[in-house]
Amino acid sequence: MDLSFFHEESRDKEIVPVLIATHAEKKEINICPYRGKVYDVVLSNGKNLAYIFKRFDSCCGKEIFLKKWMDSQYRPVPDIVEAAKKLYIDHNIREIYRNESAENLDKTTQIVQEIIEKTRIKKEKAICFITGVPGAGKTLAGLNIAVKNQQASGQRYSCFLSGNQPLVSVLKEALAEDECQRTGIRISQAREKVKSFIQIIHHFRDMALTQIDLPPVDRVVIFDEAQRAWHRDKLSRFMKEKKGKILDGLKESKRYEILDMSEPELLIDYMNRHQDWSVIVCLVGGGQDINDGEAGISEWFKALKKSFSNWKVYISDKITDREYIGEKTLEELFSDLQVSVVEALHLSVSLRSFRSEKVSEFVQSLLDNDLNRAKRLYQETSKIYPICMTRNLETAKNWVKERARYRKNRYGLIAGSKARRLRAQGIWVELSCTPEKWFLSGKDNIKSSYCMEEVATEFDIQGLELDWCVIGWDADYRYENDHFECYSCIGSGWKKIRKETDRHYLKNAYRVLLTRAREGFVLFIPEGSDQDQTRLCAFYDGLWQYLKRIGIIEL
Repeated sequence: MDLSFFHEESRDKEIVPVLIATHAEKKEINICPYRGKVYDVVLSNGKNLAYIFKRFDSCCGKEIFLKKWMDSQYRPVPDIVEAAKKLYIDHNIREIYRNESAENLDKTTQIVQEIIEKTRIKKEKAICFITGVPGAGKTLAGLNIAVKNQQASGQRYSCFLSGNQPLVSVLKEALAEDECQRTGIRISQAREKVKSFIQIIHHFRDMALTQIDLPPVDRVVIFDEAQRAWHRDKLSRFMKEKKGKILDGLKESKRYEILDMSEPELLIDYMNRHQDWSVIVCLVGGGQDINDGEAGISEWFKALKKSFSNWKVYISDKITDREYIGEKTLEELFSDLQVSVVEALHLSVSLRSFRSEKVSEFVQSLLDNDLNRAKRLYQETSKIYPICMTRNLETAKNWVKERARYRKNRYGLIAGSKARRLRAQGIWVELSCTPEKWFLSGKDNIKSSYCMEEVATEFDIQGLELDWCVIGWDADYRYENDHFECYSCIGSGWKKIRKETDRHYLKNAYRVLLTRAREGFVLFIPEGSDQDQTRLCAFYDGLWQYLKRIGIIEL
């Protein structure tokens, strides 16, 4: 399987593993496909090799040139944590990923670098929006841009910002631990060094408030998950509740001005303080806004139109898709702005699901209740990217453990933050995990993902990934009367969610969960109990039947 996925000259070729045990009895030879173009293991005692090769000669038609095959590179696809480590110690993106993915990331990085250089020379202000399918490497593209600009200047010239606290915590700790092991410096020093490279966006925002009229140190800032930036009301509430002392120290006119800003407007305003030039790079995930107050990318365009129409705006040709702009029209978004469409600002190749680039399409069709499309995509995807379901949690856990045996694969248990009745099955989403321990610790730590005792929600895992996932699906997002319906568990019962934004957030939460696995996942759907009014069998049976109609394999 590794050769099929990661060895350049073995990709797209039929692969037949042969086990030779010289003292074994003769076994019958079966030509049996295992997964994709890889066959099941053929057993031989060594006396019938010529016969075996002759049997398989007809199905392995492509000629292999031995020297080219031996010299071909083997490049396993690392997860985001391993990739970030390699980038941080000055590896090239092409050394990390296979060709198609590397070309995609290379092209996007190169285009952004050209925009940065043009903006610097012309002394302009520019903002770029990088879009991409789930797992396409938006975060990695942002880290790559930050690394390249720090290397080019030899000083802090750019930084990577994210409002995703778990992502920042995990990446910072991973980079610090790696730096500590490589150089021998103290972990406290390593953490301090990493801090200037990756920051939580709230610290950057606070600097904008405390350094009134002063520009930031950075000329280029990369905002990860820009669709999660807060709208005006959310930021205003937060400022009044949490940042009262900072606001009290400002002039009254300035205080009112800040309280009338959305987070995108405040951040653009901060970068706009540079007298000559500055660049903002926004990394945008479609259908990834999952929390109250997250405004989606339309808030960025609203801020630009309101106060910064002199900024040059660069967008991908895919930003007009519904999953990015919702029901907004192009006129609403882009009128009065200096917009340039650049195709290379979209990352179309999934890095996370290296077995199948169609996983995100399958997930979207499943959640969109597009049965026929979901069935077709499942048939195409499941041949090399296993997706199955069960009503027994132990069965689900054993399934991922079995598949993670042959490599150091990471696996874990994930569920939606509103899946409160999974607690009856031992999945307690209210008890939050510690992301650094959950993602980085080994099997000897009970807080690690491997133990599958602590669960990660969409807030813990967004932007991160596992190799294999057990996904708990509760009655909060149930299938009834041939469509999905949204519920919230309040007290001793479920209440239907009416507010459209909250329904949108819940759907996106499941989109995040279903796109976290790099190699495959199993859905755990409880059977429920008619003796418990909060877990009636009917709450779960509709979803189970819908997934059966799609064709998802039952364990």
